[in-house]
Amino acid sequence: MTQTMTKPPSRLGRLREKRTTPFDAVTVAIALLLIAIVIIPLGRVVVGMFWVDGQFTTGPIARTLAVPDLPQLILNTLIVVAGSSILAVVIGVLLAWLNERTTARMGVIGDALPLLPFLLPPVAGAVGWTMLLSPRAGLLNAWFRDFIGIFGIEMETGPFNINSWYGLVMVFAFYAVPFVYMNAAASLRSFDTSLEEASRLSGASPLRTLVKVTLPAIAPGIGAGLLLSIWFGFGMFSIPSIIGTPAGIDVLSVRIVQLLTFTYPPETDVAVGLSAFIVLFVGLAYALQVRILRKGRYATLTGKGARSNPTNLGVWKWPLRGLMLLYVAGSTLLPMFALVIVSLNGYWTPKIGWDSLSLRALQAAVIDDRITREALANSLGLGVVGGLIGIIAAALVALYVARKRTGFAQALDLGIKMPAAVSNMVIAVGILLLLAGPPFGLGGTLAILLIGYIALYLPQASIAADAAVSSVGKELPEASAISGASPLRTFVKVYLPLMVPGLVAGWALLFIRMVGDLTASAILAGTGNPVVGFRILEVFNGGSYALLAALSTVLVLITATVLVVVMVYARRKSRFGITAKIG
Repeated sequence: MTQTMTKPPSRLGRLREKRTTPFDAVTVAIALLLIAIVIIPLGRVVVGMFWVDGQFTTGPIARTLAVPDLPQLILNTLIVVAGSSILAVVIGVLLAWLNERTTARMGVIGDALPLLPFLLPPVAGAVGWTMLLSPRAGLLNAWFRDFIGIFGIEMETGPFNINSWYGLVMVFAFYAVPFVYMNAAASLRSFDTSLEEASRLSGASPLRTLVKVTLPAIAPGIGAGLLLSIWFGFGMFSIPSIIGTPAGIDVLSVRIVQLLTFTYPPETDVAVGLSAFIVLFVGLAYALQVRILRKGRYATLTGKGARSNPTNLGVWKWPLRGLMLLYVAGSTLLPMFALVIVSLNGYWTPKIGWDSLSLRALQAAVIDDRITREALANSLGLGVVGGLIGIIAAALVALYVARKRTGFAQALDLGIKMPAAVSNMVIAVGILLLLAGPPFGLGGTLAILLIGYIALYLPQASIAADAAVSSVGKELPEASAISGASPLRTFVKVYLPLMVPGLVAGWALLFIRMVGDLTASAILAGTGNPVVGFRILEVFNGGSYALLAALSTVLVLITATVLVVVMVYARRKSRFGITAKIG
């Protein structure tokens, strides 16, 4: 009797968790469905290379290899992705080191600044940079020419040209830096600092300590950031389309969209063949990361890291802080400024009439245009609904994995996160091939876009849900189980209230990514289901720059508003706390 009454509640809770309940069955079914909307389209891409019109053929491969400029296309893609990824690693690691290990750190502001490019969707950023550094009408170029004209130096164009190799690589890098920064900063926070202290005490300079001690130890984190940068680069369509195409720099992602969307009839077999190259290169990047991780086992330090005195940069502290602020201004604030000014001015010209700026131009370009209104409504609806479906489904799966901790549960978790290792472009192509035609017939509908968005951004939802689940302790769920509550009731009354702040943040991330998406939108959207990304592409090709700036400005305002609201909400919840009801 005594032993029964004193049995630890955690053991009883674990026994209850091992049982399979209808709630668990539903969760597993949801997980398998989410995995299927990624695995089956990928399989369709692979099958499409060898099976056409009901028979085996090598025609798609032959036609792909016969593309006249295929070698140049691949070379261009590799140069842009490799160049931007290397630049992103240099900038991201330097920013992480300055914020985590030196006296140049600026607290929470320093942590947030490198992540600001997430606030500006890539399509809007590419448009903003075009309006800043276009050779003739670019705002910065024109103002610079006016300035040097004071000294008698005359220039008709330039001096900078965003439609160039360096412009394309630069903008790619701006959007890849956050991936590197987040992983490098996390590695630095968990890194034991005793060797850094020993290096400094032995007389090594801060730079030598960084190169010889810190970087080898955080190599796994850098490798993860590099892989994400490469994955991002191969799947990116908006930046090379808006910046690279006018410069004659063709890359794989842009050619695939052209073959599927802007070619009649669509050359699907060649697009599938080109997608295979993206799969190959992303796979090679993943193999590279595995090698880095294996080597990193000999460089990482055991034991719990302890905070040490940051590296004293002396007189260099303020100049380096200035460089960090300058980087943020260049990567995010300047293109935002260009978008807002052009949209308020009503047309793109370096001769801004500052006293005539008005919201009327913005209203005429966005509110009064029927197609643009429809695109905005569709994007907002897809962002809200897709974000909710994605984050709730991911939360159920994350909770199942955390509770069960079996090999099957781990396999489900791996399958949910798998899209992060595959290019967005390839997944979108697979969804188009699978669902657009018979028997589903979803081509040109909002349903195919919703499925595509959920499939593409499933890994982000899973990671956010993992963080939300990990914030919930074991005591309250075990108490709920002991009191006889079902798993569903425990989820609704205990887990969900405690997970709300993390889930809201995850939903905001999904909403922003879905509303600003152009990769899936360029392939899956059309005149019957316009969304913001596809509309921006149409307007860009039509040359209506005022509408282009207005659309991009509205997109930035929407994402900024969502982020601010979520940050305020999260702060209020953390301040006043959240209660879970059991009973």
